[in-house]
Amino acid sequence: MSESDRAQIIDDVSRWEAAKKETPETLAIAGKILDDVIAGEDVFKAIRSHPIPDRGHISKSTLITVYRARVAAGELAEDAGLYLKLRMKPSRTLSGVTTVTVLTRPFPCPGKCIFCPDDARMPKSYLPDEPGAARAFQNDFDPYRQVQSRLRAYEAVGHPTEKIELLILGGSWTSYPIEYRERFIQRCFDAMNGVDSPDLAAAQRLNESAAHRNVGLVVETRPDELNPAELKELRRLGATKIQLGIQILDDRILKLNRRGHTVQEALNAVSLCRAAGFKIVLHWMPNLLGATPESDIEDFARLWSADRGGLGFCPDEIKIYPTQLVKNAGLYQEWIEGRYRPYDTETLIELIAAVKPTIPPYCRVNRVIRDIPSHHVVAGNRRTSLRMDIQRRVRENGQMCACIRCREIRGQPVSPEELTLRDTVYQAAYAEEHFLQFITSDDKLAGYLRLSLPKAERPDVEIDELTNAAIIREVHIYGQSLGVGEEADGAAQHIGLGKRLIERAVEIAAENRLPRLAVIAAVGTRGYYRKRGFRDGNFYMIRDVFSDEARGENSAIQ
Repeated sequence: MSESDRAQIIDDVSRWEAAKKETPETLAIAGKILDDVIAGEDVFKAIRSHPIPDRGHISKSTLITVYRARVAAGELAEDAGLYLKLRMKPSRTLSGVTTVTVLTRPFPCPGKCIFCPDDARMPKSYLPDEPGAARAFQNDFDPYRQVQSRLRAYEAVGHPTEKIELLILGGSWTSYPIEYRERFIQRCFDAMNGVDSPDLAAAQRLNESAAHRNVGLVVETRPDELNPAELKELRRLGATKIQLGIQILDDRILKLNRRGHTVQEALNAVSLCRAAGFKIVLHWMPNLLGATPESDIEDFARLWSADRGGLGFCPDEIKIYPTQLVKNAGLYQEWIEGRYRPYDTETLIELIAAVKPTIPPYCRVNRVIRDIPSHHVVAGNRRTSLRMDIQRRVRENGQMCACIRCREIRGQPVSPEELTLRDTVYQAAYAEEHFLQFITSDDKLAGYLRLSLPKAERPDVEIDELTNAAIIREVHIYGQSLGVGEEADGAAQHIGLGKRLIERAVEIAAENRLPRLAVIAAVGTRGYYRKRGFRDGNFYMIRDVFSDEARGENSAIQ
């Protein structure tokens, strides 16, 4: 990176930080806004009514600061409803956890893909002015500083930070040196713990009871980078979810785009991840070189259940990343020479609106487009906020999406007595999956459990703990994230839904003559599972399915 490039980024970040600093003037204006909100005024209307002279408007973080100061001084009684109004983007934690995203430092990527942006200042496929990448650069890619800064930012705007899903981005995680990976994760745990530990194992033990507990750890890599030994290493590090860029399910298109692996290799990797209990997030890319809108629609259908004509990938979550043409990607030359044509915005909306209603209810759509700033896009769609347009088009087509994100209960109050437990069974490659979900009368999702029953032909992950075991791959209760042990009237969290889901999973394992139930527990959830009858293993937590008497009667299957 040139000194001028670095200076420009630092200058941009500095100006952004300076704009957020509080002054006596901004605090006084925030006080007036808070008074208006207390009197019944809409928050955003009140903010617009009191601009900062020549500087725009007060941030919600400043409102939170003034609110907290008044409560601490006894000038204002603590008011949960008011606090919720002031909170910035409450939807960020309505999924039940708070996501903290960090980025690894640049490192050579084993892939030669022509569609990836390639900026020497960043890990491959990332650009320095993407929001998460800019924050990483600001902190010199230091994991401790990245985590700490995100925790402070969340707390400043009133979000709970007791339950943290740590998302590690930066390209092919498994291609980084193991020493770097271990140290990176240890420092992330140190930041959550607020204590420097001598090693990763010590940091993990501390996190079991820390103020900021890790309830999920996500890494991203390539399908051809995974094998049983690598999966065991990921479990040792604490990973519970893997993001894989499968991109497209067509070997011809994969080859044209120099992806470097086949569809079968991608399916093998997904099957290994499932057999090892990992939650699976797939990246799917329409509009690659050689694709058409029609071929993309057909391709998307091949993702799903093996008993309905699909290949059995059956991802738990999916990121739809339409190809975006940027100058520093090999695809740019294909466009210059007339061999590639990016889809326009309307075509893209039509395409995604056509496939979105076909997504099964066990899958969550995390994204429908990358965060690449529009000024980098040379041709084709430049709109980064397509989700609302796509949802509108789905409704206009007389359809609806049944994915998890569209059904999350979010802030809706719930009563356990009014919920129905539904078991959605589907056939993935080499496994029978049970998606146990608590739903409301209007099909809103309050909580779920993913249970995987291995088939005899499943790939061998070489982990003894998983022999003859059903695997809980995820337990997730929705609603505004609450701290460990906290309760709130009508909130889905902490009303026993998780316990009931686990007991049903035990019953299903017993019905299928499987003597043990394994769970891929995050470090910060180990205590939760111990209370539910699970014991610590080397890589997983284990619970016996049958009583001593029953185990004696069924010794042949042990």
